[in-house]
Amino acid sequence: MDVILLERIEKLGAIGDVVKVKNGYARNFLLPRGKALRANEANRKVFEANREKIEAENAERRKAAEKDSKSIEGVKIQLIRQASNAGALYGSVSARDLAEALEAQGHKVAKNQIVLDRPIKAIGVQDVKVSLHPEVSVMIQVNVARSPEEAELQAQGIDVMAEMFEKDVASFTEEFDANAEPGTLPTDEGEARESEASEDETAEQA
Repeated sequence: MDVILLERIEKLGAIGDVVKVKNGYARNFLLPRGKALRANEANRKVFEANREKIEAENAERRKAAEKDSKSIEGVKIQLIRQASNAGALYGSVSARDLAEALEAQGHKVAKNQIVLDRPIKAIGVQDVKVSLHPEVSVMIQVNVARSPEEAELQAQGIDVMAEMFEKDVASFTEEFDANAEPGTLPTDEGEARESEASEDETAEQA
């Protein structure tokens, strides 16, 4: 379907551009959200008659977004969630959760402005894009942890899962016999095996 864009759409075009998109994308997203018009002759005339107004309104929204971006850029969000020992969350962190966390800090952001390709499903720190306007976006830092202490470590750049793995490996020690030949069992276990073999031989001779 050919549509006339009423605002800049990333990877599509700018205001007034006529672009071809999939029918479902147009019907389910662009048209109902007022981001585009069907590219027929009547709508072309309507757009041209209102182009100045549309562009002026877009400029106002962009100006407001640029103002808001100054206070949101680089904001850090800390979320405490339950997770497994492997760091997998019991549940997930969604765009709605991030929008609510931002609002709790005094930043009014709609969940559809949070650019999250998929829900966050593991502890850790990651940057998330917030699109305040088609032409204005900022990055926030999201720190998901199992406790405030763990969040603090992650904020310092420490990979808590790697630290935990290293501790587990360090606590595991294997019995070592310095006198054993390569490929032989540790002394106690070797003696036990030899004793078992001797008993088997005795039983066979009997």
